[in-house]
Amino acid sequence: MSLLRFSSVTKVYTQGQVQVHALRGLDLQIEAGEFTALVGPSGSGKTTALNLAGALDHPSSGTVALEGRDLGGLSRRELSHLRRDRIGFVFQAYNLIPVLTAYENAESVLALQGVPEGQRRERVLALFQELGLGGLEHRRPDQLSGGQQQRVAIARAIAARPAIVLADEPTANVDSETAEKLLDLMQRLNQERGVTFLFSTHDARVVDHARRVVKLVDGRVAEDLRR
Repeated sequence: MSLLRFSSVTKVYTQGQVQVHALRGLDLQIEAGEFTALVGPSGSGKTTALNLAGALDHPSSGTVALEGRDLGGLSRRELSHLRRDRIGFVFQAYNLIPVLTAYENAESVLALQGVPEGQRRERVLALFQELGLGGLEHRRPDQLSGGQQQRVAIARAIAARPAIVLADEPTANVDSETAEKLLDLMQRLNQERGVTFLFSTHDARVVDHARRVVKLVDGRVAEDLRR
């Protein structure tokens, strides 16, 4: 059973009098442990596919299934729990809560899960050491560099031990050196911890690190290369 499966997925948006076909019968399977990049020109459907995979949107037709569960058949409460427990998100804009410290941001999903405070602290502090964030626990996002903020976002994404991490242009707002360090970090998490990553990206550096590259054109898979 695939970890994530798109089956004949279409997505149509209405913009005024115009219908935009973002996905046109997308068929795609992501297996556990993959490090996969979705690439393609603007408007090819990359971000739409990630939003559907993360249960942030729903398809116009077809099915999206995570761990064998059809997302279209779940209630709003079930989808909320699924996003909390089984999906990690890393966004290009970091999406950290500005009034919370780095530690509080990273532990927020664990708190929602009801993980006891001692376990939360142990897990988050260990991650901070692993991600090079030791000593920055009490800083707020505006006191951190872009690369440090993205590392906190990665810590938040993986602290809850999700089935998959969805990363939308995660290197877009950092310099080249920081991007390479972030990609090396995520690659290590994939190889050593088995964390599954699915990226949406225009960045050639992400493509260079990926073990599988899926090119979307006009909402369909045009190429699927494994390394």
